[in-house]
Amino acid sequence: MSGVIAVVEAGDSPVQAMLAAEALRQAARREGRDLPVEVRTERGVLSPLPAAPEAEALLLVGEAAHPPEGLDRLHAVRARIEEVLADAAGVLARALSASPAAGASAPAAGRRIVAITSCPTGIAHTFMAAEGLEQAAKALGHSIRVETQGSVGAQNALTPEEIAAADLVLIAADTQVDLSRFGGKPVFLSGTKPAINGGQALVARAFAEARPHGEAHAAAAPAPAPGKKPLTGPYRHLMTGVSFMLPFTVAGGLLIAIAFALGGIYAYDDAHRGTLAGALFQIGGKAAFTLMVPALAGYIAYSIADRPGIAPGMIGGMIAAQLNAGFLGGIVAGFVAGYSVAWLNRVLRLPRTLEGLKPVLILPVLGALITGLSLIYVAGGPVAAALAALTEFLRGMQGSAALVLGLIIGAMMAFDMGGPVNKAAYAFSTGLLASQVYSPMAAAMVAGMTPPLGLALAAFLFCDRFTEEEREAAPAAGVLGLAFISEGAIPFAAKDPLRVIPSLVLGSAVAGAISMAVGAELRVPHGGAFVLPIPNAVSHLGGYVVALALGTVVTAVALRVLKRPAAAVA
Repeated sequence: MSGVIAVVEAGDSPVQAMLAAEALRQAARREGRDLPVEVRTERGVLSPLPAAPEAEALLLVGEAAHPPEGLDRLHAVRARIEEVLADAAGVLARALSASPAAGASAPAAGRRIVAITSCPTGIAHTFMAAEGLEQAAKALGHSIRVETQGSVGAQNALTPEEIAAADLVLIAADTQVDLSRFGGKPVFLSGTKPAINGGQALVARAFAEARPHGEAHAAAAPAPAPGKKPLTGPYRHLMTGVSFMLPFTVAGGLLIAIAFALGGIYAYDDAHRGTLAGALFQIGGKAAFTLMVPALAGYIAYSIADRPGIAPGMIGGMIAAQLNAGFLGGIVAGFVAGYSVAWLNRVLRLPRTLEGLKPVLILPVLGALITGLSLIYVAGGPVAAALAALTEFLRGMQGSAALVLGLIIGAMMAFDMGGPVNKAAYAFSTGLLASQVYSPMAAAMVAGMTPPLGLALAAFLFCDRFTEEEREAAPAAGVLGLAFISEGAIPFAAKDPLRVIPSLVLGSAVAGAISMAVGAELRVPHGGAFVLPIPNAVSHLGGYVVALALGTVVTAVALRVLKRPAAAVA
């Protein structure tokens, strides 16, 4: 059939194998063609292939399927029996398109791409990466559909028909993305930054290096950009956990702030039971904040071990909270649960009839047992002691110590604006909210607002340092800064990083240091200037506004000093 033959390995499911073989033959007949299909069972080979078949591609169905002797020279396309039974025509079309003859006649451009973008906070990088991919595909002559998995959930969700017709699946994400929809499709994994900074190069590389879903998922890591080592493994898993924890943190923080606005700072007392303030505190403080650590742990484990890791991770996170181990215990619980469940999934070999019990019974029970016992008898006590010491240290910080911490958090927030250093500082600050330590969160947010605001001010005051295009984009960056979206500064930094980034780091470090020095505390982990009017959301509001203003001015002045006139740069 146009140079394609098939081999189906039955394993211990001969009936399913024969059904798959017949499904392939019927799919071929519907197109008016014949497809040679060899079925291998424990009792022998059914419908053996011709001695010297004329073929250019080989479709191997079944996990243990291997090329017949003498045919290992053929281009092989692999598929699972379940895939064939679900969509024989789609599997057959994939085999046909992968044959050398089809590839030789296929145009380099005009191919179909489906993509997913996602970042830990689900706000700026998610949509900037989507825009980068859309522009790159258009420039290269390809069609593309991008699903964004942002803070409000999946938007522009890919349909099964679009996935089936796609020539490439491109995942540009800094968090774990469920790939179960893309069985057998060519998949390429990347972070969001290559999509933002070099979309065309990323698309071209994806077509050259994409691998079938089974291989790509096993790799579980973004493909590295040339000359750069990708941030994968524990960092990626931690950021996945943080991204799922943030909605609980934001909702809980805002509701607590509103409860304090209505009932005062003692809204949690029994005296307010039955009042609206008491109800809001119960929802935010006793429900949403209680779930923060289990959500963090559960989705770290999910990132490592997929869905079987969620229950052990969340159970471990709840135990960590009960042991007063806080977010540090949640991180430990997530990694213990994830890696133990992933290991159990690899080593436990069950008969096919019992495989269905693993994800719903065996892995959750054993994973929860290992994680829970590890926390109760090994890690829980030391981690709780470490968190208590850290909490006491942070609460007692005054003078120069507070300034130094504020400088460090501020500089980290501006260093890569949404990158790994920024998110490490942000994850540290938000995690401490569960331990009722609020000053690092205040420093992180004021430092994250400063870079876009400083750039907007500099573009207004020192026009000669910016191009016309940058001056037009500056007001939008300022609005993003007010909303605590640091990524508004990225386009400016990308054009002149050696001068812009030090200016941003300097201004944010000043803002963070002043915030810590005045003792500002913030109970809400996002929202920027728009949450400041809420009573009791931030303490020492006057000093906090001064920190933001001075950080913005320092950034603008530093840009004036370090940046050359736009004409000289051009």
